[in-house]
Amino acid sequence: MTSRVGHKPAASNGSDFKFREKANAHYQMSASLKSEVRRLNVIHLLVWLLIAAQVAVSHFDLLSHDTVAMPYQWEYPYLLSMVPLLCSSLSLPKNNISYLVLSMISAGLFSVAPLIYGGMEMFPLAQQLYRHGKAYRFIFGFSAVTVMYLLMVVAVQVHAWQLYYMKKLLDSWFSATQEKKKK
Repeated sequence: MTSRVGHKPAASNGSDFKFREKANAHYQMSASLKSEVRRLNVIHLLVWLLIAAQVAVSHFDLLSHDTVAMPYQWEYPYLLSMVPLLCSSLSLPKNNISYLVLSMISAGLFSVAPLIYGGMEMFPLAQQLYRHGKAYRFIFGFSAVTVMYLLMVVAVQVHAWQLYYMKKLLDSWFSATQEKKKK
């Protein structure tokens, strides 16, 4: 559609943008939020692959337990965090609100809850390492507690930002569906 008000430039030299139509704000916000959620999904996948690699290496005895320690108990339920990742990936192409809500709920259950449990499970070992300098599990020569806490810090930030952006995206999509219902 063209603007019926005002002068319309005869030739396009790049300065005719004032006369073009613009997308609604919630569509622009939806596009930028989808981009952020996709980036965070990639980082989440990388964290998940690291934990899955440690679990696989230790259970299939690909390396000795002196090189890669046995996984902590919180790592097994964290492997289910692939469910919210898949649900959010399925929700993005067609703005599927139900998949996005399912992703947010399952992120709390399969991503955040195991991380909280893991922080509590490894705290006595971290305390012992800090006070006495003794570590009993190692990952490639580094203390397993230190490595896993660093990985947990990254994972907590990724999941917090994912939940934040998914909530904003849900609000954006919900407002768009409400506008359609009003018309």
